[in-house]
Amino acid sequence: MNAAGSDRRNGSQLVAETLHAEMDRDPSVIVLGEDVAELGGVFGATRRLRRTYGDERVLDTPISETAFVGAAIGAAQAGLRPVVELMFVDFLGVCFDQIMNQMAKARYMSGGAVTAPLVLRSAVGCIGAAAQHSQVLSATFAHIPGLKVAFPASPGDLRGLLLTAIRDDDPVIFLEHKWLLKTRVAELPFCEDLSEPADAVPFGELRRLRDGGDVTIVAAGFMVQLALTAAEALEAEGIRAGVVDVRTLVPLDREGLVREAAAADALLVVDDDYADYGMCGEVIATVAEALGRGAPRLARHALDVPIPANRALEEAVVPSAASIAAAARGLVSASAAQVPA
Repeated sequence: MNAAGSDRRNGSQLVAETLHAEMDRDPSVIVLGEDVAELGGVFGATRRLRRTYGDERVLDTPISETAFVGAAIGAAQAGLRPVVELMFVDFLGVCFDQIMNQMAKARYMSGGAVTAPLVLRSAVGCIGAAAQHSQVLSATFAHIPGLKVAFPASPGDLRGLLLTAIRDDDPVIFLEHKWLLKTRVAELPFCEDLSEPADAVPFGELRRLRDGGDVTIVAAGFMVQLALTAAEALEAEGIRAGVVDVRTLVPLDREGLVREAAAADALLVVDDDYADYGMCGEVIATVAEALGRGAPRLARHALDVPIPANRALEEAVVPSAASIAAAARGLVSASAAQVPA
């Protein structure tokens, strides 16, 4: 399923290439955030931008998330298209008022006269960095009306969804999983053909990456890659597991979710955000409202505890390919038990 061949680039390099291309295409695109200019970003996703586009379009900011997110909102309302790097998603609490009450509500409160076409990029997920640098918090953003939330699962979508986000006239939260940024694309279970220039990927359209009628696994972000690994292990046991990538949480392809859920005997939703009030519950509720009780459904998510620094404890808290496969086995067994003899 990996069409990348021997491509040695990682996700952060693909983000950098996409930013270069968009800044070259559209002079209104600017980049700002902590260490994005001199150091090229904490994961290298803004490398060499300043060298090409200068200090007026690539700005290192003070360590004040409220200030630089607020500045980006003002710049967007004045006609620019800022791409803001919030180093780790855990820091959203510092600038939450700007996100929730300013960028998300500008269009509505101005009757459409003022837009805020900006992208807030942020790294999410566990890499052994403890409780304040390891969260996902995708549902926190998805809960706020006025924001779009993109959560790419593959190198191709890092490019294609980012193009769409930058060109969108509404504010977009763009979540980049740390493992997707750090891993070479050739080493991922799934990667598109990256030999051609990227095309914009429409928001609100899920995709099926693997067929399977016994259980459908729905996931977002890097959990999609883990779900594909789990599906390979299940296939060896005779269990046909399909894998669906939601791609964007807002807009959410609800019709597609219902269609995919109806095509399998069981539904497993995987998310490394916290369980309460999250994506898993939203997907399952969407399917249940449309299809009724029907097939067994199960969510596999991060536990509702601060992310531990200890790697073994971290692995116990967040989903893994092994825990996804175990949950799928349980669902398939439960589904088989419901079939009349």
